[in-house]
Amino acid sequence: MPDCEISFDPARIDFRATSDLLMASYWGAGRSDEFHRRAFANSFCAVAYIDGKQVGFGRAITDRAVFAYLADIIVWPDNRGQGIGQLLVQALIDHPELGTVSHWSLSTGDAHGLYEKLGFKASTGGRYMRLDRAPQ
Repeated sequence: MPDCEISFDPARIDFRATSDLLMASYWGAGRSDEFHRRAFANSFCAVAYIDGKQVGFGRAITDRAVFAYLADIIVWPDNRGQGIGQLLVQALIDHPELGTVSHWSLSTGDAHGLYEKLGFKASTGGRYMRLDRAPQ
């Protein structure tokens, strides 16, 4: 796994690259830059960097107390398969501001294995997954 820095500073997001990559994804087709600006502003975002270059992004839609929904976990194509997605998700789950969140959920069409490594289990027909944990 490469030496990867995770940042929670929204000012460091490479908005152009992130928005473009999400709009090209199977789940982000039809979204706009305005959609992403609003979504990022209303979420708890995590960004992965290698040597100062952004290589991944993810966000939690959360009340920061009880519930969080993982969304837009994405790794730049040249950096996939190196564990960066797992680092992003783990960083969100472990962040002190989200320590009391006991109900985590997400929807995925193709990354079940990644989330299962982190304790998520399939539910509702196998597409939705949920992680329940005791609040810290």
